[in-house]
Amino acid sequence: RYQVKYRRRREGKTDYRQRKRLCAQDKNKYQSPKYRLVVRFTNKQVICQIAYALVDGDRILAQATSKELPRYGLKVGLKNYAAAYCTGLLVARRVLQKLGLDDVYEGNTEVDGEVVSTEYDKKMYFVEEVDDDKRPFRCFLDVGCKATTTGNRIFGALKGAADGGIDVPHSEKRFPGYDRDAKEYDADMHRERIFGGHVGEYMEYLDEEDNQKYQEHFASYIAADVAPDSLEELYESVHEAIREDPKPSEKSQFSPDKSFKRKAKITLDERKARVQAKKDAKNAELEAEDDE
Repeated sequence: RYQVKYRRRREGKTDYRQRKRLCAQDKNKYQSPKYRLVVRFTNKQVICQIAYALVDGDRILAQATSKELPRYGLKVGLKNYAAAYCTGLLVARRVLQKLGLDDVYEGNTEVDGEVVSTEYDKKMYFVEEVDDDKRPFRCFLDVGCKATTTGNRIFGALKGAADGGIDVPHSEKRFPGYDRDAKEYDADMHRERIFGGHVGEYMEYLDEEDNQKYQEHFASYIAADVAPDSLEELYESVHEAIREDPKPSEKSQFSPDKSFKRKAKITLDERKARVQAKKDAKNAELEAEDDE
C-alpha cells in the first residue's frame, strides 16, 4: 500500500529523520526542552533562531537576522560567511542576555578561529570556562536540508554562536581551513573568512582584472565606501557593537495609508452601457473606413 509522505517532506522542506533526532529528548530529562540553533539562508539574508519543539509546534526563544546588522554598522554583504558569523554572534548574545547568562558566559572575545572546549565533571562543554553554579546554555545545530560541505556558511553562524558563549557541540572538520587528506586544521584561514578576507581578495583581483565588472559587482560596497583593506576593521567594530547591545530594536508602530480608496464597483447597467459605447465607436470607425 502506497503511503503519502508528510507535506513538508513532499515540499522538500523538512528532513524528518534529522528532526526526530534533534527534537527527541532523553527520558531521564523529563520535560526539559531540547534547544536547536536553526540556521537558514534566503536570497537576501541569514536567519538564526533558538527553537524548541512542543507537541503543537515549535517555539522560538530568540532570533536574529542579518537585516539587523546595518544597525551595528554592516550595511553590505548581508549573507556571506562573515555576515553569518555576525548573525550567529548576535543571536547567542541575545538569548544569553534574555536568560541572564550574558555576564557569566562572555564567549570568545578574541576571534582566532580555534575550537574552544572545556571538560568539566566528566562532560565536554564548548565554552572557555564552566561556571560552578550555572551551566552553559546548550543547543544543537539544525541545518535543515542544506548539504554540510566543508566551509559552508552555516558553520560561520555556528562559530559565531559558539564565540558568543553558547555551548554548541562541534569540531573543526567542517570549518574553512580543514584539510581532510592531511587531517590538519588551519585556524588562520578560518579567521580570515570570519573577517571577510576572501571578499577583500576577490575585490582586489576584480579591480585589477576587470574594473567594469568590479564596478557592477561591488556597486553597493563602493556606494557605502567600503574598501577591501578596511573590511577587517569593519567586522571588528560590528562584533564590538553586537556585544555592547544585542537587544532587538523596538518595534515601530504600523500606520496604514488611509488616503487610498478602492474604486466603487460599477453596476450591471453601467457595464452594459460601456460595452455598447465601445461597439458604437468601433462601428463608427468601420463605417468611416468604408466611406473612404
